[in-house]
Amino acid sequence: MSASLVRATVRAVSKRKLQPTRAALTLTPSAVNKIKQLLKDKPEHVGLKVGVRTRGCNVLSYTLEYTKTKGDSDEEVIQDGVRVFIEKKAQLTLLGTEMDYVEDKLSSEFVFNNPNIKGTCGCGESFNI
Repeated sequence: MSASLVRATVRAVSKRKLQPTRAALTLTPSAVNKIKQLLKDKPEHVGLKVGVRTRGCNVLSYTLEYTKTKGDSDEEVIQDGVRVFIEKKAQLTLLGTEMDYVEDKLSSEFVFNNPNIKGTCGCGESFNI
């Protein structure tokens, strides 16, 4: 018996438009400005790292910390000169999320506007996906 031969042809496609990929996390101008302000006093740090951990009512909560390097499995988001790194465990929960910075008379905080969240716990700091 002889082996059958399979042929393949490679063609260059010149009219195909590449679609840009969307970042897992987008930052509002307010968030960008606040991160720049926070990192200005910490020249040894290159950005912020977003993580997720179990908290409260057995649901998830985001964590933020300064970072000096990008981790091997971190996803990097660069926007307007600001670098935000997303830990591997948090990457799927952050898809399509907008990070904002909100300041009012009594508080100031980063707010994650996540369209994937199905609900939050009573304290409002933890979420369920």
